Amino acid sequence: MANEPRFEFGENWQRFLAHVDEERIEDATVALRKAIGCSELEGKTFLDVGCGSGLSSLAARRLGLSVRAFDFDRQSVACARELKRRYRPDDEDWIIEAGSVLDRDYLSSLGRFDFVYAWGVLHHTGALWQALEHASQLVAPRGRLWLAVYNDQGIRSVWWGYVKRLYQRLPGALRPILVFGGGVAMYGSALVPALVDGVLFLCALRNPFLPLIAWYRRSFCATLPRGMHLWTDLVDWVGGYPFEFARPEQVFSFFRDRGFVLQHLVTAGGGHGCNEFVFVKVDCASGPEVVGE
Repeated sequence: MANEPRFEFGENWQRFLAHVDEERIEDATVALRKAIGCSELEGKTFLDVGCGSGLSSLAARRLGLSVRAFDFDRQSVACARELKRRYRPDDEDWIIEAGSVLDRDYLSSLGRFDFVYAWGVLHHTGALWQALEHASQLVAPRGRLWLAVYNDQGIRSVWWGYVKRLYQRLPGALRPILVFGGGVAMYGSALVPALVDGVLFLCALRNPFLPLIAWYRRSFCATLPRGMHLWTDLVDWVGGYPFEFARPEQVFSFFRDRGFVLQHLVTAGGGHGCNEFVFVKVDCASGPEVVGE
């Protein structure tokens, strides 16, 4: 994959910054608080692996966690620093820097963290299993690791890989068309009722485009969980390359063999999207009772 073009994640995040407001930040903070499930966060550390826009890092700081964030993409680092400039410019407990989860020398300088967050990141490194290995080594004993990894859909995942490579080769003006087509492929099941409603509106001498406009807004202009924006996620999904994927049982077995216990799992149900994991690094002295604390 070294000679293949990479998706400009930071460029996509730069556009996302225009949508960041207090409502999105609060959504992200509430989602992270719920995921952490702990009330005592004073003195705890949080590592944001592949920080992207920096929104999750900002949410972690609002919860009182000491945050270190890094990203391989320098435009993403610039995005996160811009978010910090806007909301916490003098915050010494929020460090943002350029770095790679595949760089052992860099990672060895970081230490271990109570919470390691790698959400929708490691499958874009071009070396998923190496990245998972490195992420596992950043978690302190009894610490938690959050992961979101693309679900293995078999032949459909292979097909999406071709779509992503096509995106890299298209002129910039044609890329939104491919993104829109990808959105229709994923959300088009709701388009048929909208078309039927359009016909009924026309028969009733009403604007037949109203149901289609409503479908577009629901599908492409919605606010997603964690404060995300659907169009930004679609661009990421259609264009995000390198691209790897795994079955949930593969990820589970990988971390079980490295001393982790699965605390929480949400699968994509065999469809597109990510399987979401929370693992706890078991303290050998205390055993698996750590789960659910």
